[in-house]
Amino acid sequence: MQRLYDFIRRHPTWVDSFWAVFLFGISVVTVAVRDEGGQNPPGTDSEAAIVVMVLLLCLVIALRRRMPEKMLLLAIGVGLAQLALDVATTPANFAFLVITYTVAATGARWASRTALGVGLCAAPLAQLRWPERDSSVLGNIALMIFLTVPFALAWVLGDSIRTRRAYYEQLEERATRLEKEREAQAKVAVAAERARIARELHDVVAHNVSVMVVQADGAAYVLDAAPDQAKKALETISSTGRQALAEMRRLLGVLRTGEHQEGGEYVPQPDVEQIDELIAQCRTSGLPVDFKVEGTPRPLPSGVELTAYRIVQEALTNTRKHGGPNAGASVRLVYFDDGLGLLVEDDGKGAPPELYEDGGADGSGHGLIGMRERVGMVGGTLDAGPRPGGGFRISALLPLKPAH
Repeated sequence: MQRLYDFIRRHPTWVDSFWAVFLFGISVVTVAVRDEGGQNPPGTDSEAAIVVMVLLLCLVIALRRRMPEKMLLLAIGVGLAQLALDVATTPANFAFLVITYTVAATGARWASRTALGVGLCAAPLAQLRWPERDSSVLGNIALMIFLTVPFALAWVLGDSIRTRRAYYEQLEERATRLEKEREAQAKVAVAAERARIARELHDVVAHNVSVMVVQADGAAYVLDAAPDQAKKALETISSTGRQALAEMRRLLGVLRTGEHQEGGEYVPQPDVEQIDELIAQCRTSGLPVDFKVEGTPRPLPSGVELTAYRIVQEALTNTRKHGGPNAGASVRLVYFDDGLGLLVEDDGKGAPPELYEDGGADGSGHGLIGMRERVGMVGGTLDAGPRPGGGFRISALLPLKPAH
């Protein structure tokens, strides 16, 4: 049955042609029975005229879905010819109902309106042309109304089918549009996620590689004179490298779609508590850092904690790179009732301000610009610039709730 339904959907003209042949056969049989029984209806008994009308009406059935508007005009022409030539009606006149339904469902709007008007006039014209001789005037009127109803129902059915199809098309169009919008939003989310990962990678690589370079230079300098210090520096390089690799594995793991490493370990995102470890690492690398916490520590949103950690990390990395050999830094972490305050200062010579604003101390595009992006994502404010008397200062205020 499914194959039959598929065939019907793929070849509608063949199906209509079958019904046209079937209707032609019924019409021919009906006319033959009338002739034999001597019960011909009012009208001409010319077999040639009747056969021509039947053939044309069957053609309307066969091509109704391929050319609905043209078949409607053909049906109207056949109907007018029947009236003018006084050709008796046959079962083939059922084609008028079929074409009325077809143009109402699939034809142009003008054809649909024309079919409705002609259908409502067909029965009255037929009754005027071929009235029932044995019926009263009221009987003829009742019969006319009765014959008009099928035309109205055929048009209403076809128009409702058109309306339903239009509704389904709108639903499909809306679903397609929503799918495209979801794809666009997904692409935007992926781009934002990649930008976030790029900032994370910059912070990880810039800080940890900077520590490793400083330690390697120090180890090379004291390798012969103080082997113990060189060994300690190498241990620091090793631990820093492992930490950097662990964080990069976590970040790059985000880029893997639909894949989770069961055997691997993802390091959690840094938070405020790990600032102590960060400062201890800086001190080990030779940068003196004064660290103080003011206020009552309490749990913070993960976005605020990560932003605070990355700001301190970036600031100390820039101090190490551009502060000079005798530079020192101070970090203040202040817990307010409605936010977290950060103040990072150094007394070094600093880098040119345009180097920071153009994209970071390493020229990679993630210096103060990256800090401002991070702070903006949590709805905070950032103030950065040279200190009076030398050095650099970075001040940030991170609210606990993003501003709306």
